[in-house]
Amino acid sequence: MQASYYRPTRITVDLSAIKENIELHKQKLALGQSIFAVVKADAYGHGVLPVAKAAIEAGAVGFCVATLDEALELRTNGFLEPIIVLGPIDYEGLKLASEYEISIPVVDLDYLDGLIAKVQTLSLSKPLLLHLAIDSGMSRIGIRTKEELHQAEAKISAHSDLLFEGIFTHFSTADQEDDSYFKQQISMFKALLGSLSQQPKYVHVENSATTLWHETLGNIVRLGISMYGLNPSGRALESPITLRPALSLTSALTQVKFVEKGTGIGYGKTYVAQQDEWIGTVPIGYADGFIRKYQGYQVLVNGQLCEIVGRVCMDQMMIRLPEQVALGSKVTIVGRDGQQERTLQDMADYVDTIHYEVACLLSPRIPRVYIEEKR
Repeated sequence: MQASYYRPTRITVDLSAIKENIELHKQKLALGQSIFAVVKADAYGHGVLPVAKAAIEAGAVGFCVATLDEALELRTNGFLEPIIVLGPIDYEGLKLASEYEISIPVVDLDYLDGLIAKVQTLSLSKPLLLHLAIDSGMSRIGIRTKEELHQAEAKISAHSDLLFEGIFTHFSTADQEDDSYFKQQISMFKALLGSLSQQPKYVHVENSATTLWHETLGNIVRLGISMYGLNPSGRALESPITLRPALSLTSALTQVKFVEKGTGIGYGKTYVAQQDEWIGTVPIGYADGFIRKYQGYQVLVNGQLCEIVGRVCMDQMMIRLPEQVALGSKVTIVGRDGQQERTLQDMADYVDTIHYEVACLLSPRIPRVYIEEKR
């Protein structure tokens, strides 16, 4: 999708906020731990290459991504640090993973058997770096028993083209107040980890929520959502550190009009002016990731809350203004204006989802602008 520079809608990413959040997490690291920046999904919608550069400058020593394609984007843009792919890749990508020294997960014995069969048909110049995924209770990917783990360890050690580099799991309730299931998961992982004949180079279980609220384990912290200044739990738990959100989303009024009482607004006439009103048009819509469910949500103009009226269109939306406002006036969708602030969490609350999803849905059509505002 083409970025649209000739309209006023912009995402601004403050890279100094990302660096500050990393610095705060570095202070919580245990001896021997290091930070791998999670930059999957275009760095949670923030823009992968500028964020990756900022993360390394702040002290991250590697990256985690979701797909091989994301890893290759980093490698081919000059990032030499370790990269771990967290989701299984197609066997057709194994040669590339080897060539570019990208670590990939093994999710079960069937996957490993297929991987070994494929590797035997390839001429690899470098060993394939493998991380064994442990399903400690997420029920997404991973090995579940000691027997499977030992078989996987033996199969890998039997092939010189394979290197058992890491082991990891993912916690499903680390961001919740009730930690009973988290404790079950970590107990299971520790039991499987302790049964290995030899521990690999990397052990990683800590995501943002785990590092904020739980005991440390392993030598890598996979720093994701809190690196971007967002609380992993939403509003459920108070963060022990003061995170600074990096992303703001703004636009401007492209039309301001006076409408009489009874005027219909938008597709389906889902809003009718209750009195004579001033209506402003804003160039952002569901093709930008600002979905139709935001009808009724409030954005900021001149520090005042303004309701979205009528259905959000594909490319535009309409808001009710408190008074006549100058054409081109700034519209703050995420960020601060005067004494008021609108956040990704506010947006998530309104449509009953999580801020991760809101950020990731913001489409490439919105240009990203990068600043560094040190405090």
